[in-house]
Amino acid sequence: MAPNLSIPKTQTACVFTKHNGPIEVRKDHPVVQQKDLKPGEALVNVKFTGVCHTDLHALKGDWPAAPKLPLVGGHEGAGYIVAIGDNTTTSLKIGDAVGIKWLADSCLDCEVCREGQEATCQKAETSGYSKDGSFQQYAVSFTRHLTPIPDGLDLAQAAPVLCAGVTVWKAIKQSNTKPGDFILIAGAGGGLGHLAVQYASAMSLRVIAVDTGADKKALCASYGAETFLDFKDPGSFIDRVKAVTGGLGPHAALMTSSSGAAYNEALEYLRPHGTLVAVGLPPDTYIKANVFWTVFKALRIVGSYVGNRQDAIEALDFAARGKVKAEIVVEPLANLESVYHRMENGGIKGRIVLEC
Repeated sequence: MAPNLSIPKTQTACVFTKHNGPIEVRKDHPVVQQKDLKPGEALVNVKFTGVCHTDLHALKGDWPAAPKLPLVGGHEGAGYIVAIGDNTTTSLKIGDAVGIKWLADSCLDCEVCREGQEATCQKAETSGYSKDGSFQQYAVSFTRHLTPIPDGLDLAQAAPVLCAGVTVWKAIKQSNTKPGDFILIAGAGGGLGHLAVQYASAMSLRVIAVDTGADKKALCASYGAETFLDFKDPGSFIDRVKAVTGGLGPHAALMTSSSGAAYNEALEYLRPHGTLVAVGLPPDTYIKANVFWTVFKALRIVGSYVGNRQDAIEALDFAARGKVKAEIVVEPLANLESVYHRMENGGIKGRIVLEC
């Protein structure tokens, strides 16, 4: 899709003014003009944007830190730069294909930023949460955190990689695994999970996909999962996990599910020196670890937030080389509220991408 470099005065945007909605599809939402951009800002003509569970949490307001209101959500935006603020120093230029990620900006000068962990910067700004995001046709973002999209990569495919892909790629890097190790992926048929299966398979990890239903079993198998475990099947889940890993359990468990139940048994089926990587963010959920066995088995519990700028470039590179491909359904931007309803009911396989 070729870029349209003209800048209209108004646009279509999905806005909510209070938690739990309703979501208003505004056809006359104002577009920030070039003269109004601050140094370091760019205006992106968003062509496609993925829908993430985080966006649903923003709508519901059920996280400890509340988003701004009113809010344009969205943080998986793929499009083209159509304007850059005056006095901006950047290698990006008008017409470049870029991605808007969850991390909109950070100071790049504090300890965590210097260590490449800018997502935990105390001054971080987040797209579709503390700043208006990508559920609109023209979004303002920050040049130092926009991610170049490789030539030839379809923007609809790039969109979910900008959050889901980056997040699970970072989590796998945190899992302390090596080629040939077993990695269990909970929620493997979902938006995060089906990408995690592909990244893990591309790294020659032996994937145990956990989800439910024949369709998700087939999806996971098509992406390289060695084993599929349906969590609704009868019998001890812990015993079934150990049975497919030679009796010891997996080397790592990646929790991409937004259900708290997925965390409950992970520390019981991991093998010694195994790693539990917490990714999914179910509300009001606690990890209960038996201290004796956590120490005795030398287990690791790791929280993995979104990746940094380099992680995003690496995640997109996998997609550009055909190693990772999101299972997407493209729908119009106006369908956002319907997507949320389906998401809450667990009725989405893969990822929904909205065309703006």
